[in-house]
Amino acid sequence: MSTTTVRPVTRVVTAHSQTEGGGFVVRRPLPTPGFPLADPFLLIDEMGPVSYGPGEAIGAPDHPHRGFETVTYILEGEMEHEDSAGHRGVLGPGDVQWMTAGAGIIHSEEPTKKMREGGGRAHGFQIWVNLPARLKMTRSAPRPPSRRTRPSFTRTGRSTKAPT
Repeated sequence: MSTTTVRPVTRVVTAHSQTEGGGFVVRRPLPTPGFPLADPFLLIDEMGPVSYGPGEAIGAPDHPHRGFETVTYILEGEMEHEDSAGHRGVLGPGDVQWMTAGAGIIHSEEPTKKMREGGGRAHGFQIWVNLPARLKMTRSAPRPPSRRTRPSFTRTGRSTKAPT
C-alpha cells in the first residue's frame, strides 16, 4: 500500500530570460537572484517554445562543459548534437539525451538541416546536474538520444522512467 505526502509550496521562483549560444532565448529559473543554487541542480533552462521561419533557427555552436551532466529533453522541433569525442545524433520530439561531461568535452547543439531550411517550432528543456567531487574528472560519456532508452531511476524499491 502506498501513501502520498502532500508538501506545501515553500517558494515560487520567477524565471528570467536571457540569450544563449548563437542568440536563442531561454527562460532560466535556476540559478536566479535569490535562488542561486539547488545542488545537485546547477541550471534549468526552457528553450522556446518558439516558431522559426526558414533560415531563422539558431543553436549553440561549439562550447565546453566539465564536471557535470546535461539532460536535454525535446518537446518540439529537432536539434543535432555533435561532440569532440566523435558522437553525433539528432534529437526530436520525445527524445532525451544524457551527457556526462566529466573531465571535459566540447560539443554543439544546432538545429537540423530540416529546421534551418524549413523552419518550425522548437521547444525543450535542459538541466545541468552537478557530479560528486569524486566523479568530476571521470571520462566524458555522451549517450545517444532516444525515446527507447530513456533514463530510469530506482530508489528505495521504486522505479520510474523519464516521461515522453
